[in-house]
Amino acid sequence: QVQLLESGGGSVQSGGSLILSCAASGATFSSVCMGWFRQAPGKEREGVAVIGKDYTTTYADSVKGRFTASRNNAKSTVYLAMSTLKPEDTAMYYCAALPFRCALSERYVNYWGQGTQVTVSS
Repeated sequence: QVQLLESGGGSVQSGGSLILSCAASGATFSSVCMGWFRQAPGKEREGVAVIGKDYTTTYADSVKGRFTASRNNAKSTVYLAMSTLKPEDTAMYYCAALPFRCALSERYVNYWGQGTQVTVSS
């Protein structure tokens, strides 16, 4: 059983920055692709970023150049650094473990965190 615990969400003004963290337990963290997904009110959940065990990253077009995913295998933690935030980035952000394929799709997620809220005001 893998457990994921996010932290770092909050409220910021447009143009601001936040760093989300996700601590993992119960798995061999270093061998698992990790990802970030988000769900805005009234919208479907979407993939934001994934980072593979080899540290390669994939981003949604909407966040490229603004968000950076990273991982610290010694701490079993994955991060999402968000900058130049926009009101449309407002959503619940979820950490995810994708053991079988590292892609921006929910179908490959085996484990979810409980989510952390990010609110960006204009």
